[in-house]
Amino acid sequence: MQETKILWADDEINLLKPHILLLNEKGYAVSTFTNGNDALEAFGKEHFDLVFLDENMPGLTGLETLSAIKNIRDVPVVLITKSEEENLMEDAIGSKIDDYLIKPVNPKQVLLTIKKLIDNKRLVSEKTSSAYQQDFRNIGMTLNDKLSYEDWVDVYKKLVFWELELEKLDDPQMHEILTMQKAEANMLYSKFVENNYIDWINGSADAPLFSHELIKKKVFPLINETTPVFFILIDNLRYDQWKIINPLISEHFRLEEEDTYSSILPTATQYARNAIFSGLTPLDMEKRFPSLWQNDDDEGGKNLHEETFLDEQIKRSLRKDCKFSYHKILTFDQGKDLVEQVNNLMHNDLNAIVFNFVDMLSHARTDMQMIRELANDDAAYRSLTLSWFEHSPLLELIKKLAQQRVKLIITTDHGTIRVKNPSKVIGDRSTNTNLRYKQGKNLNFNPKEVFLIKNPHDAKLPKVNISSNYIFAKEDQYFVYQNNYNQFVNYYNETFQHGGISMEEMIIPIVTYGSK
Repeated sequence: MQETKILWADDEINLLKPHILLLNEKGYAVSTFTNGNDALEAFGKEHFDLVFLDENMPGLTGLETLSAIKNIRDVPVVLITKSEEENLMEDAIGSKIDDYLIKPVNPKQVLLTIKKLIDNKRLVSEKTSSAYQQDFRNIGMTLNDKLSYEDWVDVYKKLVFWELELEKLDDPQMHEILTMQKAEANMLYSKFVENNYIDWINGSADAPLFSHELIKKKVFPLINETTPVFFILIDNLRYDQWKIINPLISEHFRLEEEDTYSSILPTATQYARNAIFSGLTPLDMEKRFPSLWQNDDDEGGKNLHEETFLDEQIKRSLRKDCKFSYHKILTFDQGKDLVEQVNNLMHNDLNAIVFNFVDMLSHARTDMQMIRELANDDAAYRSLTLSWFEHSPLLELIKKLAQQRVKLIITTDHGTIRVKNPSKVIGDRSTNTNLRYKQGKNLNFNPKEVFLIKNPHDAKLPKVNISSNYIFAKEDQYFVYQNNYNQFVNYYNETFQHGGISMEEMIIPIVTYGSK
């Protein structure tokens, strides 16, 4: 284990010799200084893991030295002071102090502080790795069982939990093991969906909650005459992305129910989101709204009629008066404008709001080199999502809603997966362009790599023509054409895509919050 190096600056450092000797015996290397200037000079030249600073030194004070140290490099700093004055503590905390000790300090206090700030990271890392190794075996055994849909949700939540925990550790080996286990789980989950999806979508007793049932089952029951309901759909938000923005939401709202539901296939905006707002499967949408439903080969936008779909679903299913609004937020300025309208929205029973940013981010991950570099893996993608959320009009909206009495529902229409394995497909000119599913009449593909639906009506999907098939990419595969194969692979490999079958795309959050 690498030796922990400590810098200790105190104008009465000679009086602390017993403390220094004890730390040396415990294996810590301590460099001592009697003033802030010398301490700063040494800090600029050497690496230190921890700094102790006396607050009351001649020349540079402890707080001034602390500020200068933090400007050079961020390390844990402990302030040692004779004073417990409130303003001094506030200044210290404002200067990003990590801990403080009151003189006279005793050696046990010093050791406890070091363990808390330095050894704690190592102990947490070791404990986390050990706990995952144990759970790795448990998850592996579970994957060999005959799992229900609820069991698969539990498996996915466990894998996301460990993904977020191991992300905090600098342990590439653990990350690699988790990645392999997640890949195995996705392979088995894809088989599970392939074996059950047709029965599920046709209403079997063991079917999960699907997109077209979401508003009826999760939103309508909350509508009453006193509390406005805000149904916020963040397009393309995975469960792990929700987990990292949830702490910010929970600062302002009380989490009442954390749940998941299953996106329909294809896990694409055109199908899944339209199903949510219409309360209908794509096949029923085409039948009921022949002038509004857009097939893959139709010209024009595929999500232009969500407000009409929602209005019709309210009249069909709620069977009582419901004053509602619908807003789709595509730009930062549109989000700002919506925040300004909050007081007006409070007069509605239901406010449905779609935030499209995460979807734009995932497509930008494909199209823009800069975003490709910023979001080069799942951890970076989560980080980028969190950064967006922290500075978004959506968070401003949530803060403003927190001042009122409302029900808040956060959900999405589908997730996304980082694709790594190309799968060759050949189709005619009418074949759609999505990388995770294809619809066409003369599709040529590797049957082992796809979920084939020969008769789309069996899966509640419309047919473009009589002989149309649908194929869905499984796990982390993506469809590429025979022509320009290498060009396609180079361009799309390791990009985030949706439309197919994976835990990330299908098992997605629906979360209810109440006012605090």
